[in-house]
Amino acid sequence: MIQASNVTVQFGGRALFERVNVLFSAGNCYGIIGANGAGKSTFLKVLSGELEPQKGEVIITPGERLSVLEQDHFKYDEYEVVRTVLMGNPRLIEIMEEKDALYAKPDFSEEDGIRAGELEAEFADLDGWNAESDAEFMLNKLGVGDEYHYLTMAELPSDLKVKVLLAKALFGNPDILLLDEPTNHLDLSAIRWLENFLLDFENTVIVVSHDRYFLNKVCTHICDVDFGKIQMYAGNYDFWYEYTQMRQRQQRDQNKKNEQKIKELQEFIQRFSANASKSKQATSRKKQLDALEMIEMPVSSRRFPYVDFKPDRECGNDLLRVDHISKTIGDRKVLDDVSFIIHPREKVAFVGSDAVAKTTLFKILMGEMEPDEGEFKWGVTTSQSYFPSDNSEYFDGCDLSLVDWLRQFTTLILEADLRSWLGRMLFSGDEALKKASVLSGGERVRCMLCKMMLSGANVLILDEPTNHLDLESITALNNGLIRYPETVLFTSHDHQFIQTIADRVIEIADGGITDFKGTYDDFIESFDEEKLKKYRSTY
Repeated sequence: MIQASNVTVQFGGRALFERVNVLFSAGNCYGIIGANGAGKSTFLKVLSGELEPQKGEVIITPGERLSVLEQDHFKYDEYEVVRTVLMGNPRLIEIMEEKDALYAKPDFSEEDGIRAGELEAEFADLDGWNAESDAEFMLNKLGVGDEYHYLTMAELPSDLKVKVLLAKALFGNPDILLLDEPTNHLDLSAIRWLENFLLDFENTVIVVSHDRYFLNKVCTHICDVDFGKIQMYAGNYDFWYEYTQMRQRQQRDQNKKNEQKIKELQEFIQRFSANASKSKQATSRKKQLDALEMIEMPVSSRRFPYVDFKPDRECGNDLLRVDHISKTIGDRKVLDDVSFIIHPREKVAFVGSDAVAKTTLFKILMGEMEPDEGEFKWGVTTSQSYFPSDNSEYFDGCDLSLVDWLRQFTTLILEADLRSWLGRMLFSGDEALKKASVLSGGERVRCMLCKMMLSGANVLILDEPTNHLDLESITALNNGLIRYPETVLFTSHDHQFIQTIADRVIEIADGGITDFKGTYDDFIESFDEEKLKKYRSTY
């Protein structure tokens, strides 16, 4: 059990949240949601003890072990990957080190033997003999292959480091598990494994995530950080959303009724207050008026951008043909004889564990990279707009204001028009004059989406567009792509995003592709059935 008791956190005189009282118990998974900047990650830091609240305290059941998904990717650079995972259980590491020190002693005494026996018994209780194999199994499931297990962390690329740190957090059956954006950098297969892991996990889980499907799948409760408070709701994300929308509708309806009633009472009082025969009724109406109160509806920190892509023209019958494209990056063939045809108005999700392969394909289609073999051809009536997974070249070192930054990508001249477009993406007032170089990850994504909306393209190519976005922005983008009448090619790790947009799925695996016409859920179901057939034929 972990509990926040009267917790208040302030930054720069502004309270993120005040007098928070929430109890997290075993057997439940709690999703922490809220707008960017609302204090979700800060609250996790308070629970973990990394950050001290200005008021209140965090209470943990004595003897329970708390494990945290760490964000410092360089902290364990000197350690081997498997060793780093084992460090998720500090007591196990302590036992291993003390045992090694004892057995290495040249003058091993009887007292040392007794101590070694005690350590061996505790080591067995912690399932120490299976620890390394358990760590390796977990790493493999998260997409960190055998070839990386005994390298140092410093030798790993950043996306694999994130996965190792996740394995470290999960290792050793902690009593309380705190996870901040655990699905970041995970492919869809690894996310599904993590979902199943958490569903089977019997202790306490507290997770911050922007992945709606993930929150729906694993969460038993939702903690909403908004209005300077943290309110807990029983149920998953969809239940929270429907319930809060219903409550807001009820409050608005009640306020409308109260407004009408107040108007009627005021008119009666004004009309008859000087009339002796009606004075008692006027007095009664006055009491009714004093008793009526409008329901206070505080301003939410949630803000929804307006995302709407409008093509300047429809595309013709020929859209895109890809013939036998191959590409080697370094010493690895990431695309191997890839061929497919994209038809007008299809919305195609490209999936698979190899992010480099998907990004490479998109860069080739956009002319940013040449294939080693093969060719592709866009229809003459097509125009493309591209959202790269790495947008740093658009912003790093750029001293332009956002108004001038956006001006580069449009024929609009008037500053009022440019500000209007930026306002749709939540850059209002002085925010539109910020330097492009100082934007956060989420702000950069919103600028790139604004650029795409202004393009008028009839083919949108988006490589991981939901990264860095909050739930509100993801929802707005999701709905905008559903409404878009032309062709979309995209990658994403967001299950719901893919399921609600795509009508075709192309999986890139081992350099080749599997082409499936249908929704993402249908693709997964057919894929699992095929795997089951192979399994049965083998055994």
